[in-house]
Amino acid sequence: MYLTDLEDAGRGMHSLAAELYPLCRSITGAGARSTLQRLSEDIPLEIHEVRSGTQVFDWIIPQEWNIREAWIKDPKGHTVVNFTNHNLHIVGYSMPVRCIIPLAELKTRLFSLPEQPDLIPYRTSYYNKTWGFCLPHRDLERLEEGEYEVCIDATHSDGSLTYGECYIPGTTDDEVLISCHICHPSLANDNLAGIAVGVALARQLACRARRLTYRFLFIPGAIGSITWLALHPTVIARIKHGLVLTCAGDAGPVTYKKSRIGNAFIDRAMGHVLKTCGAEYRIEEFEPYGYDERQYCSPGINLPVGCLMRSPHGTFPEYHTSADNLEFIKPHCLADTLSKALAAFDILEHNTKYVNIKPMCEPKLGNYGLYGGGGGQRNCHFDELALLWVLNLSDGGNDLLAIAERSGMPFCKIQCAAAALDQAGLLRREPS
Repeated sequence: MYLTDLEDAGRGMHSLAAELYPLCRSITGAGARSTLQRLSEDIPLEIHEVRSGTQVFDWIIPQEWNIREAWIKDPKGHTVVNFTNHNLHIVGYSMPVRCIIPLAELKTRLFSLPEQPDLIPYRTSYYNKTWGFCLPHRDLERLEEGEYEVCIDATHSDGSLTYGECYIPGTTDDEVLISCHICHPSLANDNLAGIAVGVALARQLACRARRLTYRFLFIPGAIGSITWLALHPTVIARIKHGLVLTCAGDAGPVTYKKSRIGNAFIDRAMGHVLKTCGAEYRIEEFEPYGYDERQYCSPGINLPVGCLMRSPHGTFPEYHTSADNLEFIKPHCLADTLSKALAAFDILEHNTKYVNIKPMCEPKLGNYGLYGGGGGQRNCHFDELALLWVLNLSDGGNDLLAIAERSGMPFCKIQCAAAALDQAGLLRREPS
């Protein structure tokens, strides 16, 4: 993918995030459906509904939650908090309520951030029947004593959990799983950035020749991955690699969290891409906390699924606040995350093993058209050192990624050199 394409892709991803930002998403309900319907305009997305009350491992699909309005009026009748102004004003999954209560009692239902007094926090209560509002701490401090009118027009009813699945077949049944959570309302980095990168990845991969099959999941966090895993036991065995995409658009360096396996091929591929990218990066070891990788990597399932992000959750002050807005994510950062995921998938697609069929000292490469007459290289797409590394380590035991790792050269250079040597008749590809 060329830089101009990445620039266009970055703008497109940011534009998609801007369209989705106003929707009030949760683990169930109309906001999630509207989000998936919009994604289906860009990629072939099959939308699934799983009924409330369905048992999925140790969990049960909860009742569906939908909200129409929510507000608080002060003793003078002025609206001091209004859900229509920002989705984060309501505690997610709040129960319906209509009452008049004194300020002291109301304050037990209000959440703010004293250390970030101008921001609205993000709070949810998926599995506890309660209600509440979130507001900037400065606004909370300005509330006067008296009786406050409270309205939350919401419903909890038997319905379903909704998720989307995009299936892009390859020439083999071996699958790559890409998972994005869709359940956070109006959080640009910790929700929409991962979705936008996931959609862009699906569009890019659909246009390429593919050996592997790609399965994209757009699901509510935790309960969504648990549900999908519980309902697809026969598919799990086909998943050979996987990524969870999240926090993919901020200006921090790209971070990769390894799978539970720790040295799975996706761990090696992502690690190599980051180590040879020429920019700052972070690689984290697995821990059973974070996003849906902890479900895919649970001990009874143990899929090779890592997590690709930029700034990890909880490490940036905008996390789970109204400051995680569209200004916080940058088109060029979205594009950079996309390019690194594509580079890792290129490794998954093209990694193979070769055998040097003339291993007794170096072959005279000039005889094979690999050197120019003046000692320089005739083809700018590979270099001498890459040729020598591939020849030296192609003994049937090392795959191209192993050669790239040992040489410290980008996989694309090693792959290009191997292709040239193969075409010159100096290598034999080993069967998969």
